[in-house]
Amino acid sequence: MKRDRQAQTKVYATSGRQCSQLMRFVRMGKSRLLVINALIAVVVFESGVVLGTSARANTEREQRLLSAEGKAKKGNDPLPELNDTDSQQSEMRAAIERYVADRGSLARFYTVEASSTRQSRLKQFYSDWLATIGRLNFDSMSQDGRVDYLLFKNHLDHELRQLEIQSKALAEIASLVPFAQTITNLEDSRRRMEAVDSPKTATLLTRMARQIDETSKAVETSLKPDNKSEAIKPKRTVANRSVAAIVGLRGTLRNWFGFHNGYDPVFTWWVGEPYKAVDQALEKYAALLREKVLGLKPGDTMEIIGDPIGREALMSELAYEMIPYTPEELIAIANKEYAWCEAEMKRASRDLGYGDDWMKALEHVKTLYVEPGKQPELIRELALEAIKFVDDNDLVTVPQLARDTWRMEMMTPERQLVSPFFLGGETIQVSYPTNTMGHEAKMMSMRGNNIHFSRATVFHELIPGHHLQGFMTARYRTYRSLFTTPFWGEGGALYWEMLLWDMNFAKSPENRIGMLFWRMHRSARIVFSLSFHLEKMTPQECIDLLVKRVGHEVDNATAEVRRSFGGAYGPLYQCAYLLGGLQLRALRRELVDTGKMTNRAFHDAVLKENRIPIEMVRASLGKQKLMREFVSNWKFYGPNPGQ
Repeated sequence: MKRDRQAQTKVYATSGRQCSQLMRFVRMGKSRLLVINALIAVVVFESGVVLGTSARANTEREQRLLSAEGKAKKGNDPLPELNDTDSQQSEMRAAIERYVADRGSLARFYTVEASSTRQSRLKQFYSDWLATIGRLNFDSMSQDGRVDYLLFKNHLDHELRQLEIQSKALAEIASLVPFAQTITNLEDSRRRMEAVDSPKTATLLTRMARQIDETSKAVETSLKPDNKSEAIKPKRTVANRSVAAIVGLRGTLRNWFGFHNGYDPVFTWWVGEPYKAVDQALEKYAALLREKVLGLKPGDTMEIIGDPIGREALMSELAYEMIPYTPEELIAIANKEYAWCEAEMKRASRDLGYGDDWMKALEHVKTLYVEPGKQPELIRELALEAIKFVDDNDLVTVPQLARDTWRMEMMTPERQLVSPFFLGGETIQVSYPTNTMGHEAKMMSMRGNNIHFSRATVFHELIPGHHLQGFMTARYRTYRSLFTTPFWGEGGALYWEMLLWDMNFAKSPENRIGMLFWRMHRSARIVFSLSFHLEKMTPQECIDLLVKRVGHEVDNATAEVRRSFGGAYGPLYQCAYLLGGLQLRALRRELVDTGKMTNRAFHDAVLKENRIPIEMVRASLGKQKLMREFVSNWKFYGPNPGQ
């Protein structure tokens, strides 16, 4: 204790002398840089000595922590590096930030997606911004400015195309929801704070209730075997989209009515009963479509229907992601990657004594799971193993704060119906059985989250995958979040699976099978998701593909397909894993294998570009000459992937 007090007295005396020197700098009018450097010296000195004193008092605890988490390597110092902050000054940054704020205002005002008023206003908004940036001097911009210009223009072009595609989708359901415009007009009028003519509105709603009933009867008639009318014969997917629209319109009408009801007694007197009639008619009509057209039982939320977007919309999405291949060419790429995986699976299977019957080897690996309650411990061990691997091989900078702040949560049984495996980021969400699950569900969960599948997944979700991605993108070029793409995010995490495979991270045949399972899965995702949107595969055929060609448990395959087509993810999201990984692998070959960058420099630079299309990462890191009329043309898998 006496020795510690003496040390602290020495620290304070020394730091006091440095502070006195700092004040002399200020009085002498020294430059701000000199003053700041002196201040940093004081802070670093005090931190180092005081923390050192504290460490002596907690030596055993600190040593345990360092041995568990891995000592920081050069470049991974826990102290913030002031020369490594986001000082990038793109000429386009202010414009992008202004656009994001303006778009947010419009999005909060025009909340009804089916509104033609919303469509018109957004079309004008995007067109005006295109005209605005079109007047900028592109040739005078820095490389960062040019990249951001092209990203911004690409975004605006895509938004305009999306409005056209949405208009076509609404036109397809127009005969099933002919009352939609009436409801959106009422809400638009309320947003503009226009006065309500209550008697007139009551008449309008009464007519609408009658129109809904007539439409419902027409649909029911069209379902009769002897009906020959083609007036209303909806496809299943269009009917499903109509149900979603009706649910949304019902909510819009409820919001409109709630705004006036009770606050305006005249409105309530006139409109109360007509509103109830419309609300009940909408509820009955939606039930008819669900039960009679879609064939769903009341309360059934497990059936997978989805909404194929078609080839034209897929091409629009590919243009936005800067992928210069057709859907058919991407399916060919996926099949080639699957064939490679299958050949490697057979090699691993032979090493385990199962010959070429890799499905039997896969079944063996699925039995190697930890007992209930032990999965969190396994995940922690696997996470630390991966961090040590990237440290030992000097692959990427992992800031100490990123190491210290990831955490773990367990997924509910309900969530596991949609996400049967891990989800990651700063918090890794773990799927594993709970006591409330049935026996078969428990076994499928344990088999699907076995040790070797998990070993290939944890680093994808944490470090160097999604957690490190999120940590870095929250600190560098944050304004580029507008251009977020899963080809960078999911593709980047999958790229690490590829790189670690090449660097022999898999230590055993079981490890190799675990890694290969996920790579086969990502190949199959491209095939089934694109084929579904091209209307060449049904959801059930997608499930069968995952079970028969990848080796998924049936429940897990069903959950994967449900997640893919449930509406929460874009149509190319499932393709983005493998394709984005292939893009980054091709880019690494250009820059690292040729000696232009080290592994660490390359991976750090990719993270600091933020979540943008990989072709723009390539343009930035490779300092490519960019033109205002840029068109994506990087054939990262070769010119003819179908051959």
